[in-house]
Amino acid sequence: MIVTETAFPSADHQAPELATVDVLTVLQALSDPIRLEIVRQLAGSDEVGLMCGQIVLRVSKSTGSHHLKTLHLAGVTAERQQGVCKYISLRRAELDERFPGLLDSVLKAADTPAVPA
Repeated sequence: MIVTETAFPSADHQAPELATVDVLTVLQALSDPIRLEIVRQLAGSDEVGLMCGQIVLRVSKSTGSHHLKTLHLAGVTAERQQGVCKYISLRRAELDERFPGLLDSVLKAADTPAVPA
């Protein structure tokens, strides 16, 4: 049996090491409602993640790509190419290790209605 490189998922060589990412960068990436919705959808998926086309957004494809890139460069998501499909996954375990409780707090706060002043 001949095994080619494309038979296995490729590693994400562009994702930053989370040790080099500060909390402000992660919070800025999570501050946009579109990016927060992407993270919500990824948090509800398994560790395999979602294919790009499975992420439901109400923006154009180019705008969605911009938001996915922003999350990726901030270290929030990982990308994995498998054949012709690209999978996006949340780096939850790594984020929880680097910033304990941050992701859960942001997701919980986003789901809580604002209290009028």
